[in-house]
Amino acid sequence: MSILHSDGLGQFQQDNATPHASRVATKWLQEHSSDFRHFHWPPKSQDMNIIEDIWDALLHAVEKRSPPSRTPMDFLTTLQDSWCEFPPGYLQTLVEFLPRRFASLLLFRGPRHDIRQVYQFFWIFSVLS
Repeated sequence: MSILHSDGLGQFQQDNATPHASRVATKWLQEHSSDFRHFHWPPKSQDMNIIEDIWDALLHAVEKRSPPSRTPMDFLTTLQDSWCEFPPGYLQTLVEFLPRRFASLLLFRGPRHDIRQVYQFFWIFSVLS
């Protein structure tokens, strides 16, 4: 984390996905917890996680390619090429839309503590940036 965020502003989003909750991952997080802030995310909240949007966009981009990949290396190349073809502001747009997304979730799901906490975090983040 310190390599990516030398300013000390790195933050780990713990959503309790199976890979994040493994013994190896848990041990690593404990050993490196002083390197970054740890933000607890509501468990397995796909509707609150932009990675789902990214995977979906990447899947559609790969499916549109012709001819289809025939080998694992072809597939990897296709994934990398598709990723590089995303518009420059795509990820930034997803991040900037998060406060509105959480506000909608609060409206439709009610004021659950976990969603309210996430919304407050992103609202503060958007005001400070």
